[in-house]
Amino acid sequence: MSQRLIIDAHQDIAWNYFNNGRDFRRSLDEHRHRETDPVRLQRYGRCMLGLPEEIQAQVAVVCSTIFVSPDWCKMYPDERIVYDTPEEANRLGNEQLEYYRRLADQEERIHLIQTEADLDGVLATWTLDKSDDDHRLGLIVLMEGADPILEPDQLETWYERGLRIIGPAWTKTRYAGGSNAPGPLTDLGRELLAAMRSYNMILDLSHMTPEGLFEALDLYDGPLFASHANPLHFRPDRTDRNLSDEVIKLIAQRDGVVGMIPFNLFLLEGWKMGDRKDAVTMERFITTIDHVCQITSSALHVGLGSDFDGGYGSESAPVGFDSILDLQKIGDELAERGYSEADITAIMSGNFLRVLRRGLP
Repeated sequence: MSQRLIIDAHQDIAWNYFNNGRDFRRSLDEHRHRETDPVRLQRYGRCMLGLPEEIQAQVAVVCSTIFVSPDWCKMYPDERIVYDTPEEANRLGNEQLEYYRRLADQEERIHLIQTEADLDGVLATWTLDKSDDDHRLGLIVLMEGADPILEPDQLETWYERGLRIIGPAWTKTRYAGGSNAPGPLTDLGRELLAAMRSYNMILDLSHMTPEGLFEALDLYDGPLFASHANPLHFRPDRTDRNLSDEVIKLIAQRDGVVGMIPFNLFLLEGWKMGDRKDAVTMERFITTIDHVCQITSSALHVGLGSDFDGGYGSESAPVGFDSILDLQKIGDELAERGYSEADITAIMSGNFLRVLRRGLP
């Protein structure tokens, strides 16, 4: 299997630490050995991430999220990272940002990326003259659901501390409608976009409702992508989560990127949590990548946003995906489909790198 550099545009690393007690620095085997509670395994899934495996898989950069859930839509009764008020969301979000800063301070293999120079520094550890011990993982902080930001004029403080990407919605927030809670951008959301533009931040369109998303595309002329959002074409009943071909084309017109998620729920119509893993194949996932390439007439607007351990585990990923290590298989599968090495490199890392460079100072 060929080894190619990977950019993963979406991992809930801090949420997993606070909600599931998963110390990202531990190996995958350590996590799986520790996690034996059948109820929690059924709810949150079998772990797929660990720092040693990220580096072994040649994942060079991860968009690592700040994610908190409103209490009214928490997935499980034991979910811990939930809020009732903006102040609670703010406190929980700040704790997650501090976790990333602490990781970078305490773990030499992790660097917090805040500038393009930081990004180049991480990528330099992956050149051919570097050994495995030299490789570093860069984290770029992405807020998934903007409620931790109390007011748009607070954005300066968040930016100074490292926040570089914002998705206004997860479900409904004070800024926008979202998954399972339809609605447009709010007045506060429009103010947030204006504040983001002043810092040239990256807008993440994932989880936004069609009406909010269309308005955001119209209002926001800065860099943008959808970190983790599959085509609606393959799961037409998920209109609140997957992206229509029309939206994907509009993102491509803005030179944005859509990150594909290897999650059965977004890949096969009728599949639901707890259904058989083998109902979805690696081939099906590659077909979703190919679909974006076909409708945008190039391989320049699709990437990887695994969302591994983001509320699902290996039992809910297609056959062939057991852990982060298996992302490397994607390149070889694309080669089998006739994709050139240049196009494979773009999909695995280059496309998201292009947008990240535009959004980093």
